[in-house]
Amino acid sequence: MSESTIQIALVLPDLLGTYGDFGNAVVLEKRMTWRGIKAEIVPINYGEPVPDSCDIYVVGGGEDTAQTLAVKHLREHPGLQRAVTKNAVVLGVCAGIQIFGESFTRADNVTHPGMGLIDSTSHAGGSRAIGEVIAEPANGLFEGVLTGFENHQGRTVLGPAARPLAHVRVGTGNDGSVEGAVQGRIVCTYLHGPVLPRNPQLADLLIEWATGTKVAPLDLPAVTAMRAERVRAAS
Repeated sequence: MSESTIQIALVLPDLLGTYGDFGNAVVLEKRMTWRGIKAEIVPINYGEPVPDSCDIYVVGGGEDTAQTLAVKHLREHPGLQRAVTKNAVVLGVCAGIQIFGESFTRADNVTHPGMGLIDSTSHAGGSRAIGEVIAEPANGLFEGVLTGFENHQGRTVLGPAARPLAHVRVGTGNDGSVEGAVQGRIVCTYLHGPVLPRNPQLADLLIEWATGTKVAPLDLPAVTAMRAERVRAAS
């Protein structure tokens, strides 16, 4: 790997920052720094252009109005879309899984076009999904269970070009059966927590994609204990 700095774009944290999802960018930066990999977070706020030169893009959750504003901004400043064509790594949380799809229908039954980055559609479900989630990673994507906290009304249907991130054991995820989406180097999930502090194996997968280098596990007993406690609580 080169000595260049890995840039982590924190996209629209002023709009899509529900439940401290900015922590996903912090975890990526710290887990690289602890391994001697140079990394920096690049915040991109509403009204600012989105660069297409970052290595990883992190998008968090937000309510309906924030989602609509975010899509408008990202269409007017299409750096993220250009970065995807250059194999950038993208993490979309909650609102991210909805706006990255082909379309999303809000609770008011108004359908909005998405960004078309993943083969999916989202709509408002009949009831809100709230609580802990445990899911098994699909296709051996990474080791261990996927855990997190969900609070959303959205339901997401994947098309043939996208595959699920995980299969739900406890909770709802996309539809009560599968959780999240993976398409190319885009990973989406409904899980907060934030999701990467709670799932370091997923964080390391994104780091490996961005750096092109296999990384050794980090020995962090507090993280291991926290994961075990959350699994017990959800079970």
